[in-house]
Amino acid sequence: LESSLLTQPWASVCFGESAFLAKVCFRDTGYVLLISDLTSVWYESADAEAVGQRSKELNKRLTVHVSSFLHHLSKLMCPLLAGEPNTATSFSCHRAAGGLSLHVKSTLSGLPFYWDFHCCPAPVEMVSRHLVRPLIRMSLALQCQVQQLTSLLLQKDAEIEDYRESGATLSRDRLRTEPFQEEMFQQNFMAE
Repeated sequence: LESSLLTQPWASVCFGESAFLAKVCFRDTGYVLLISDLTSVWYESADAEAVGQRSKELNKRLTVHVSSFLHHLSKLMCPLLAGEPNTATSFSCHRAAGGLSLHVKSTLSGLPFYWDFHCCPAPVEMVSRHLVRPLIRMSLALQCQVQQLTSLLLQKDAEIEDYRESGATLSRDRLRTEPFQEEMFQQNFMAE
């Protein structure tokens, strides 16, 4: 499950006044949820047995197979992470010293459905694998793209200057551009 979670994108979600980044992976055998407020990172991993036990505690009137609970949870969480929350479902969270609880209220087969995700602090290796390393890789890829685009702009400026020196003129003056100033661009980029 956790390796499948690596392929899931982070999504921005709000619970009340609190904004989070979250990602989740559901299978018939359980789920893994990873959630962060960019200060802390929490997670919960639950197998089918844990899901079955918790579903009996929270939903005494519902008797459905564990895979149905997991499928229903997926149908509640995935639209939320896609930015299309279901108005019939409510989410709330509570931070405690030892973790974060995410409460879900909905319906299943016309009966009330409740679920609590009990998240504990994520281990450093998990935070590194899912958050830090991908961010550093993306930052390096973006720096490489900026260098390639800077080089291309400088080449284009040299090409335009060669045309000007050969006597070429613009047919429309509004297309005229100033030469690219790499140092100024870098300063502005770092300032932003």
